[in-house]
Amino acid sequence: MQEVTTYIQNNKDKFIEELKDFLRIQSISTLPEHKEAINTAAEFVARKLKAAGISRVNIFKTEGHPIVYGEWLGAPGKPTVLIYGHYDVQPVDPIELWDHPPFDPLVKDGKIFARGATDDKGQLYMHIKSVEAYFKTAGSLPLNVKFLIEGEEEIGSENLEKFINDNTELLKCNSVLISDTELYEAGVPTLTYGLRGMSYMEVELTGPSQDLHSGSFGGAVANPINVLADMISKLHDKNGRITIPHFYNNVIRITKREKENYKRLKFSDKKLARELGVNELYGEKGFTTLERLWARPTLDCNGIFGGFTGKGAKTIIPSMATAKISMRLVPNQDPKRIAKEFTKYIKKLAPNSVKVVVRELHCAYPVLTPLDGKAAIAASKAMEKAFGKKTVYVRDGGSIPIVTVFTKKLKVPTVLMGMGLNSENLHSPNEHFSLNHFILGIISSAWFLQEYSA
Repeated sequence: MQEVTTYIQNNKDKFIEELKDFLRIQSISTLPEHKEAINTAAEFVARKLKAAGISRVNIFKTEGHPIVYGEWLGAPGKPTVLIYGHYDVQPVDPIELWDHPPFDPLVKDGKIFARGATDDKGQLYMHIKSVEAYFKTAGSLPLNVKFLIEGEEEIGSENLEKFINDNTELLKCNSVLISDTELYEAGVPTLTYGLRGMSYMEVELTGPSQDLHSGSFGGAVANPINVLADMISKLHDKNGRITIPHFYNNVIRITKREKENYKRLKFSDKKLARELGVNELYGEKGFTTLERLWARPTLDCNGIFGGFTGKGAKTIIPSMATAKISMRLVPNQDPKRIAKEFTKYIKKLAPNSVKVVVRELHCAYPVLTPLDGKAAIAASKAMEKAFGKKTVYVRDGGSIPIVTVFTKKLKVPTVLMGMGLNSENLHSPNEHFSLNHFILGIISSAWFLQEYSA
């Protein structure tokens, strides 16, 4: 391992320059005009896998964006790890809030700024470079490795599940390794063992058949915006609990061990409030902030629109109002069942003066992975050796829908060994990634291959 880690340290500058080339590719998956860039990114990943030493590399076409697959199976009798990542990125809007062009990588204060830096190009590239380090020093890997790199994560992995269903034998492995999560704090090795799921809904209210003059008709018909705002306000009680019937029926209680672990993390409410620019934090009563973020379900209105929103004044009663509402779910909540309960409750809240339509836009199942599995133990030891500190264990409030697919279809555990920080503006202007964590991530990945092979 000494030769491997020395190679990584001696080639830091080269790795960073290669990452810059990756980040220059405008692989925005949701915008059709970036289709050529998406293909360029897939080809870049395939080329770098081959250069690293991966013996078989294929680009598989899908109905959407291509999937890059790679494998090296030269360690008979050793376990096989499937490394997953994505080369697509979020749009850059609002472009005016970027301090520099989002696809012109800038290194400043030990960080690299660009769209996709931390989500997920930087974190994906760590594993390609750890594989290269082994081949350049030892000439082989200590175990078998497969790569599965997609270009649709930011739009819901629309074609990946079908690919997995059709290629379970190709993807057969002992565990899946993903780096698309976060460190608890800078410099603190962190293993994520839980993700919240999601049920994302759209509620549309229609009142009159067209917009009406508020002077001529105000007081005679219900205003859909007013009604919708009233309905949304009834989705929580005074203690911050969600009022949807049966919503909490299957929620797994936080264990004593988890509560003790959260206390050891020494989380500061005041510090988070200061970082977010709010006077105080808010949430469901009876739980700490970390419990609410990681182990309790939530409901939030993500957007509400209708009527006149331009500059100046236009006095109308709008014909229609719409809200987008997401619910973050925890084990063992079923997003499909929650969507049905939400729909029933919204329709019950709606008065006869409006018509209501509820649409289910997206769902993801929550995940809780065991920490006593061989891959999880190997990841914990690997990060401790790379960082020189004891690994901490956290849940994450976000969702990675594909983790559930891996668990159900491949029937193997998933290890979430992320190197990002929640302060690195993923999905926002001025996204960045710590270059120290980038290099520590390569070393952690290399140590994981060694530890898991044992």
